[in-house]
Amino acid sequence: MGVLETINNPEDLRALSTSQLTPLAEEIRTFLVDSVSKTGGHLGPNLGVVELTIALHRVFDSPRDTLVFDTGHQGYVHKLLTGRHDFSKLKKQGGLSGYPSRTESAHDVVENSHASTSLSWAEGIARARRLTGACDRHTVAVIGDGALTGGMAWEAINNIAADKTLPLVIVVNDNERSYSPTIGGLAEHLSTLRTTNGYEKFLEWGKKRLRRTPLVGRHVYDTLHGVKKGLKDIVAPQGMFEDLGLKYLGPVDGHDEPAVEAALRRAKAFGGPVLVHVITQKGRGYEPALRDQDDHFHGVGKINPETGLPLEIAGRSWTDEFSDELVELAERRKDIVAITAAMMIPVGLKPFQQRYPERVFDVGIAEQHAVTMASGLAFGGMHPVVAVYATFLNRAFDQVLMDCALHRAGVTFVLDRAGVTGSDGPSHNGMWDMSILGVVPGLRLAAPRDGRQVRAQLREAVDVDDGPTVLRIPKGSASDQLDAVRQLGTLDVLHDPAPTPGGETREGPVDLLVVAVGAMAGTGVGVAEKLESQGLSVRVVDPRWVLPVSADLLTAAEDASAVCVIEDNVVAGGVGAAVRSALAERGSTVPCHSYGIPREFLAHASRDQVLDRIGLTPDAIATSLIQRLHPAR
Repeated sequence: MGVLETINNPEDLRALSTSQLTPLAEEIRTFLVDSVSKTGGHLGPNLGVVELTIALHRVFDSPRDTLVFDTGHQGYVHKLLTGRHDFSKLKKQGGLSGYPSRTESAHDVVENSHASTSLSWAEGIARARRLTGACDRHTVAVIGDGALTGGMAWEAINNIAADKTLPLVIVVNDNERSYSPTIGGLAEHLSTLRTTNGYEKFLEWGKKRLRRTPLVGRHVYDTLHGVKKGLKDIVAPQGMFEDLGLKYLGPVDGHDEPAVEAALRRAKAFGGPVLVHVITQKGRGYEPALRDQDDHFHGVGKINPETGLPLEIAGRSWTDEFSDELVELAERRKDIVAITAAMMIPVGLKPFQQRYPERVFDVGIAEQHAVTMASGLAFGGMHPVVAVYATFLNRAFDQVLMDCALHRAGVTFVLDRAGVTGSDGPSHNGMWDMSILGVVPGLRLAAPRDGRQVRAQLREAVDVDDGPTVLRIPKGSASDQLDAVRQLGTLDVLHDPAPTPGGETREGPVDLLVVAVGAMAGTGVGVAEKLESQGLSVRVVDPRWVLPVSADLLTAAEDASAVCVIEDNVVAGGVGAAVRSALAERGSTVPCHSYGIPREFLAHASRDQVLDRIGLTPDAIATSLIQRLHPAR
């Protein structure tokens, strides 16, 4: 039996001898490569935190002590050490979540996979423990150097440092990366810390030399130690953290388990806020990950564990269509620039960066800054394209509203992973964007139905210079091309009722108008076909630009006995609600039925499984509509 098989909880880990820890670390890395290669997941980040996580669970008593992992990308080792060894259905329905999950274990506290939040969580927990008299319970936040580029982390540090007795340990997992290399002034500062130990060596030399001198030597050393702030500013820059009021320990080799354990024990005993700076290597111990210079296998699909090569070749993705079209547009328009928030590769901007490095800006995990910076670029005569995950734009709503829209800035937002993403769990679904952005004055939002429309609508979006435009695209392979059968003003008609006996298109009133939003276009056509087999006449339209609701769509709606809107956005406040409101403002009595995502957090599963569970399939929608339109049937 291997060492890992004996670990069912942290108590088992603490019972191990020091000599067993190196074999355990090797077993964990072998397990991760073998398991994640079968399912896909966050491989590189977890390979880098094996020794760190072992040390955390040997020093602290989870769940009595609380470990808060920022984003949770690096939580697999934590899961293993807390008894969760079945990774066969990782990120799949009924299996382990790809992030910490309270439903899985009392050892998991924060499920939110949005970065830079751990310090605020940890401060709140630590303060609550002190207020309730549980001062012997420790709180630890584990945050990567990438997440430290987020402003929220520094807001928390500002408050934590003001409380000199707050029992809180901050572990900076410094691997120089989030998804890709960490950028900015903080990254440069941490890089200097990684390569500088001059102060500690100098102080140790002085201590030895001066203590050889009787009487005065000790006093001179104490004086020298007392002016360490000025000395550190010269020979080592960790003074930045101590100037903020945080005790600084490190840098520590994150793959030297005894050294990490020793630093954590010192931090635990300090009695106030301490920052432990740990240097780790993303992808540690797995050569294919180390050779991958893009992101060291941050996230992988199913791969050959021997070579690291993918076992599944994905089709052309929605992101690929955006990526290629943006490069082509930039060749013709010198004013187009691109911005992202630490997501250069995932959102498809790497080809743009390679072609136009001076016209792309990675601001780190700083969506708020990205949006306001884009507004400034627009004011200066550029047309910024801000590419982020749909779920992450939630963090910058105020800037979209007050910096971009209020000033009528010509900025295009491309929201990747819009709608149901599935396997990454509740905090990664891009299901709120249309509800949130629908209240922004002057904002226009497009939802392409296939790859060709991504390209066409991106071209249309960057031609708008008097307000923000939004393009939302899903995760994964783009839908099959779905051509319009005709145009109805600005609408694409995707399906008309069956032709007349003479073969003419039926363009008049229909029983039902189906408004299919973006990637739900194919579902809308499927619904129409099923309803027509029940004797209903159905027309399906794609508005293309779905918000604000167009006059052409309202006119088409009034030419139907009922309207149905199908969208992969939360129903509350979505496109269906906007259509219903616009019809009411016109005094129309046409009923409008909305089908979308319920107002709930969706558990991880495949996209198809999620859509089936929430009833966003042709069969489920058609059955519901038959009951609504003809209750007696």
